[in-house]
Amino acid sequence: MQLEDVQRVTVLGAGNMGHGIAEVAALAGYDVSLRDINDELVQEGYDQIEWSLGKLAEKDRIGDDEADAALDRVDAFVDLEDALDGADVVVEVVPEKMAIKKDVYDEVVEFAPDEAVFVTNTSSLSITELSEVTDRPERFCGMHFFNPPVRMDLVEVISGKHTSEDTLELIEGLAESMGKTPVRVRKDSPGFIVNRILVPLMNEAAWIVESGDATMEAVDSTTKFDMGLPMGSFELADQVGIDVGYHVLEYMHEVLGDAYRPCPLLGEKVEAEDLGKKTGKGFYDYEDGDGAQIPSDALDDDVRRRLLAVMANETAGLIGNDVADADDIDEAVKLGAGFPDGPAKLADEEGLDALVETLDALAEETGEARYEATDYLREAAESGGFRGGAGGGDAGDADGGPDYEVLNVEVADRVGHVEIDRPHRMNTISGEVLDELADAIDQLDADDDVRAILLSGAGDRAFSAGADVQSMAAGGADPIHAVELSRQGQQTFGKLEESDKPVIAAIDGYCLGGGMELATAADMRIASERSELGQPELDLGLLPGWGGTQRLARIVGEGRAKEIILTADRYDAETMADYDFVNEVVPGDELDERAQELAEQLAGGPPIAQKYTKRAIHAGRTDNEAGLEVEAMGFGHVMNTDDLIEGVTAFMGDGEPEFEGK
Repeated sequence: MQLEDVQRVTVLGAGNMGHGIAEVAALAGYDVSLRDINDELVQEGYDQIEWSLGKLAEKDRIGDDEADAALDRVDAFVDLEDALDGADVVVEVVPEKMAIKKDVYDEVVEFAPDEAVFVTNTSSLSITELSEVTDRPERFCGMHFFNPPVRMDLVEVISGKHTSEDTLELIEGLAESMGKTPVRVRKDSPGFIVNRILVPLMNEAAWIVESGDATMEAVDSTTKFDMGLPMGSFELADQVGIDVGYHVLEYMHEVLGDAYRPCPLLGEKVEAEDLGKKTGKGFYDYEDGDGAQIPSDALDDDVRRRLLAVMANETAGLIGNDVADADDIDEAVKLGAGFPDGPAKLADEEGLDALVETLDALAEETGEARYEATDYLREAAESGGFRGGAGGGDAGDADGGPDYEVLNVEVADRVGHVEIDRPHRMNTISGEVLDELADAIDQLDADDDVRAILLSGAGDRAFSAGADVQSMAAGGADPIHAVELSRQGQQTFGKLEESDKPVIAAIDGYCLGGGMELATAADMRIASERSELGQPELDLGLLPGWGGTQRLARIVGEGRAKEIILTADRYDAETMADYDFVNEVVPGDELDERAQELAEQLAGGPPIAQKYTKRAIHAGRTDNEAGLEVEAMGFGHVMNTDDLIEGVTAFMGDGEPEFEGK
C-alpha cells in the first residue's frame, strides 16, 4: 500500500488520545471511523472533537469551513465490523494493558480488510508481541502519538521484529501528512525513546528522595531551573499520572531487569490512589494546597549530576542497542517532552567522563544495578562524547559554513533566512539562541551575496514566545549575571538593527516578550492574522531587557510604547498594524510567500543607497542635524555609483534595474 492509497483511518478507542488522533487525521483530510465500546463513550469522543475544532477556529488556527469539513469526515461507531469497513489504516488506542490489546486484535482480524495496516499507540508495550496475535505481523508497527495529539509534533514510529520497511515508510509518511514529525524507533524496546528517558528519570528522582539524599523541592527546583526542563520531575509525574509511569516501570522491570525496579515511593502513591492532578493529590496537593510551588533557588549540583548520569546511561543504552541514534533521541525528547536540548547534548555538555564517574561512585556506594554504566557510555566517554565532541555543533555543514543547533540559516535568491528552530519550546530565546543569532547575523552581513535578511520561527505556533526563562534561570538571582544577559540580548538584537541590509520579521503566532523585542529590531514586520503580540514582562515582575524600552517607543511613539509595556496586554496583528508596529497583515497561509516576496523585493534594491538610508534614519533619532549630515553624505556617495546609472537607465527605458552594489 502507498500513502496515496490511504483514504480511511479507523481509530479504536475514543478517549483522550483516541479522539485526538481522530481529529488530527480528519484535519489532514482523511475519512475517519471513530469507535468505542458503547454509545456514551464514542459520543463523548465525537463531542470533544467538535469542541476542539471549534477552539482551533476561534483562535484562527483553522478556518470555520476547515473545522466543519474535518468534523464531517468523522463517523462514530460502536459496532466493530462497521467501524472497520473500508479501513486502510487501523489505529488502536485502547487501555495500556497487554491482555486488553490482544483481545481487541483477536476481534479486529475477523473484520479488517485484508490490505489494512495495523498500528498501536502503545507508549511502552512490545510491538512484536502484539503483532504476533494478528494475521499480518509484517504490516504492524507502533505509531505513538503524544498528548494532546492536536498540539504535540512528535510521533514515534516503532518497528516490531516482523515489521516490513514498506510499513514503516508508509506510517512515517502518514504521520508527516498529518503535520507531525516522525522519529523511527529501530527496535522494539520497552519505553521506546521518550519514555525510556523520562520514566527512569522520574524513578531516579523518587530514589533520591526515598534515600534522603535530597528533598523533593530540591529535586524539582534543580530539574526545572537548573537543567531547564519544562517541569520538575515530581511535577511531571503528577501531570501525566503517577500510576502511568509506575506501570511503565513495572513493565520495564519485568523485561529489562533490576535496573528498572520501581522506587517504593511511587508504589506508595499508587496504592494510596494519590495519582497526581487527576485525583487532586499526588506529590503535590491540587485540592487543598497550591499545587506545584517549586522554589527557583533550591538548586543542588549533586542532584543534577545524578539525574544527568542516569539519563546519559539510558541514552547510551538506546544507541548501543541500535534502538535510535543520538540525533533521533535528542529530537524525540525535545519534541515529545519539551526538553530545551536533547539528553545526548545535555550529557555531552556536562561531560561524559564526569557522568561515568558519578555512576561508578553510586554503584560502589549502593550496589544498585541502575548505576551500572553501559559499555557504550564508557566508549562514548573515551571518544569525547555521544557525537565525538562537545555537542557535535562545531563541525560545520557540508559547504563549510556554521552548523547551528537552534537556528536554520539558508541563503536563496539573495535573501538570508534565519529561522529559530525550537518549536518544542515555542521558539523561546535561550543563551544559545543569542550566541548563534549573533554569529549568523555577522555571517550574513559579511556575505555580499546576501542583500536582505528574513527572520521567522519554526512551526506554526510562535515566531517567538519570549525568553526561555527556565534555561536562563540557571544563572540564579545574581544581578551581575542578569545585567550581562540583558547586554547580550541588546547587543545581539542591535546587530540586526545596525545591519546595512534590510531586515524583515515574518511573525506567525505568538510574538511575546523577548520575541517581540527581536521583531522590534527588524526594519519591517509582516504578521499573520492569527498572531498575538505583546510585552508581558511586567506581569512577571520584570521589564523588557533586550532593548524593548527604547526601540518600541521609536516605532509606535512613547505613549503607545508605555501602554503596551505597562499594561502587559496581548494585541492582535490588526491592532499592532494600527499602532504602526506591523507593516502588513496577511492570512496565515499566505505569510511565508508574502514575506519571501517582500524580502526578495528589498534584496533587489540598491545596496549602497539602502545602507546610507538606514544610517541616516538611525542617526537622526537623537540628533536631527547628525541625521541630515549622514543623509547628505550618503546622497553624495551614491551619486558616484554604477547603481545610480543602472537605476536611471532602467527608469528612462521603463525596465527593471539590476543593482549590483557598485
